[in-house]
Amino acid sequence: PAPPAPALRRLAHYLLARYQKGTRPVRDWRTTTNVAIDLMVYAILSVDEKNQVLTTYIWYRQHWTDEFLRWDPARFDNLTQISLPVESIWVPDILINEFVDVGKSPHVPYVYVGHHGEVQNLKPIQVMTACSLDIYNFPFDVQNCSLTFTSWLHHSWSSPELVKFDRSVFMNQGEWELLYVLSRFQEFSVKSSDSYAEMKFYVVIRRRPLFYTVSLLLPSIFLMVMDIVGFYLPPNSGERVSFKITLLLGYSVFLIIVSDTLPATAVGTPLIGIYFVVCMALLVISLTETILIVRLVHKQDLQPHVPDWVKRLLLERATSLLCIRDRTKISQSRTQSSDISGQVESNDSTAKLNHYGCEDPRERERAGGTRPTPALAGQAEGSPLMHGVLREIAAIRQFLEKREEFRDVARE
Repeated sequence: PAPPAPALRRLAHYLLARYQKGTRPVRDWRTTTNVAIDLMVYAILSVDEKNQVLTTYIWYRQHWTDEFLRWDPARFDNLTQISLPVESIWVPDILINEFVDVGKSPHVPYVYVGHHGEVQNLKPIQVMTACSLDIYNFPFDVQNCSLTFTSWLHHSWSSPELVKFDRSVFMNQGEWELLYVLSRFQEFSVKSSDSYAEMKFYVVIRRRPLFYTVSLLLPSIFLMVMDIVGFYLPPNSGERVSFKITLLLGYSVFLIIVSDTLPATAVGTPLIGIYFVVCMALLVISLTETILIVRLVHKQDLQPHVPDWVKRLLLERATSLLCIRDRTKISQSRTQSSDISGQVESNDSTAKLNHYGCEDPRERERAGGTRPTPALAGQAEGSPLMHGVLREIAAIRQFLEKREEFRDVARE
């Protein structure tokens, strides 16, 4: 006699010999087939802000009871579970409403069936769904995208159970961080006799802003700080305008580089884009202010010369009335008169000069208006005191000559 067939083969033949996969697997049509849905978000692959598309990778599970896939384990070597081809049995038609494209999902050809008829359909899915993204707070934005599971043929579902959020399998090393996943069951009717239900999973994700802070915000702040530091440059040096123009050109190149990084959508402008525009406007205002200051500093070069009567009034009359003296010129004239004093000592005729002959009348009046007697002058000749007085007289004479030269130059 031929050896008996393996238990798995006998069980598969027993279950699928007269199985009809085109009808719902219930013996009484009034019996409800309860389908349980569960998912785990494994990774956030990409977020396309321009096209409003979210690409995720999820682990999707379905559970239901098939009344035609039951057996006695004692007849088949105590087998309590078997894997069957998914094309050979009935599978619920549950789809995701937000699907916009077929992702590259791996094909899982089998489902697991228990001896009580429990069917488990486990498969990973790459989901490309439409999502309304709010990028106003970019790069500190939080997005809430939904995955809606519904059936297109069957009408009503049973009440859902609370889905426990599990983040243990999520790959959180990318740009986006998974905050939580919420579920909600909603039932509605289109006609009086038909009722539909849907299960929504809300995937809430948050962008990690560190990369954008380092590459976008900090360089912009540094350029603005350098613009403020540029105000410490003297306006008459000629370097402030070129420095501001260099900063403006550098900021323009910076905006060109980051233009591809900023999300481009028709919904709204991100706040960081408004920030960049304001910074650019501040740089332009700073450059305009610098040009005006330089224009005011060099405005005197473009004005006509001061009239001669104004020069005489301010340089001669006003200085005499206010007792303003240029002490630096006096000290310079004293140092230059040291050579002249040596010539005065060698010449005896210069020793007989009158002390008051080259004095200013104001100094003579301050001294009391008295002249020394010739006897006293004769006694002072040849003394060291007289030589010092002569040196002072020569210094004062040279100062007066220099002042007259300055006045002539001022008149011209």
